[in-house]
Amino acid sequence: MSKHLFPTYKRWDLTFDSAHGSEITTTDGRKFIDFMAGIGTVNMGHNHPEIVEAVEKQLHRGWHGSNFFQYDQQEQVATLLADVSGLDRVFFANSGTEANEAAIKLARKATGREEIVSFTQSFHGRTYGSMAATGQAKIHEGYAPLPAGFTYVPYNDPEQAEKEITSDTAAVIVETIQGEGGVVPGEQAFLDKVNEVANARGALFIIDEVQTGIGRTGEPFSYQKYGLRPDIVTVAKGLGNGFPVAAMMGREDLQTYFGPGSHGTTLGGNPLAMAAVHATLEILNTPGLLDAVENKSKRVFHTLRNLCDDSDIVTEVRGAGLMIGIVCEQPVAPILTKMQEKGVVALPAGEKVIRLLPPLTISEERLAQGLDIVTEAIKETGKTKA
Repeated sequence: MSKHLFPTYKRWDLTFDSAHGSEITTTDGRKFIDFMAGIGTVNMGHNHPEIVEAVEKQLHRGWHGSNFFQYDQQEQVATLLADVSGLDRVFFANSGTEANEAAIKLARKATGREEIVSFTQSFHGRTYGSMAATGQAKIHEGYAPLPAGFTYVPYNDPEQAEKEITSDTAAVIVETIQGEGGVVPGEQAFLDKVNEVANARGALFIIDEVQTGIGRTGEPFSYQKYGLRPDIVTVAKGLGNGFPVAAMMGREDLQTYFGPGSHGTTLGGNPLAMAAVHATLEILNTPGLLDAVENKSKRVFHTLRNLCDDSDIVTEVRGAGLMIGIVCEQPVAPILTKMQEKGVVALPAGEKVIRLLPPLTISEERLAQGLDIVTEAIKETGKTKA
């Protein structure tokens, strides 16, 4: 128990020492296969040499001037993001919740409307605007009054979404796969309908790619997998491979509404963060990397669906790319503890879902070792079919 830190995380009895690739070492010398990637951030693996080199080089040049200066690094990264996303304007921030706050502000200012439609079991952050957009009562508890103007619609319910998105709606914000909500993929018909109705009624269509972006699902952004046409996209976590950085990207015409003084952040887009992002995006563009993600994904789903067939406690395996949820009939905390004892760290997504988010660059050998441990932990904790 820390003497001085606020206990906002239920910390494990493990003290981080170092990490390389897909392996974490604790101060007592134990090594763990990382099946959480720093909560979905270290997509390119811990301490990737190209990212370390880029950040170290910039560190000696300077890590902050201010956003009153023009930064070549910002322009270069914005160009890379525009090229890969198809969205022309970029605002840099420091975290996913900041990017979502910026998106909500921009939507209200650009449309002159107040209402934001989001979805039950969504997660968009913990600051007031993004928390209000989060469709989980437990996240709201103790923080009333929340900002007004937020409506929650059942996820994967296209008919209800069509009813709730109106001419008063400034924006619809949605995750293509709900991460914190249980690794729940959006259905194609649902996401298509939300996109269509938002466009028809003049609402901005915002896709939160904070967890799904930067190759996590096998595409640079998950909306590309679905063929969606967002007006605004937010991204963080994997964007800087664990370095605190985020971006809100939007259509060219939206820049009219975010002029000088309309929004800002002191440290957003600093040169050190831009060095991390630039190197990360260069790795993302490496030929074959995303194909390898898809191949690893097939292996994971094949292994876990066989486990699903054999186990009485695993009911479903879902997700995309290397964002996988193992749905169980019982609380997964004992399984996660057993996995940790055997050398794998991973996270839950709700009470009954194990969430696997390994680095995209994990080796086939290390992936197989980790999956063996997951399988053993589930079998030892629960029961298997005769």
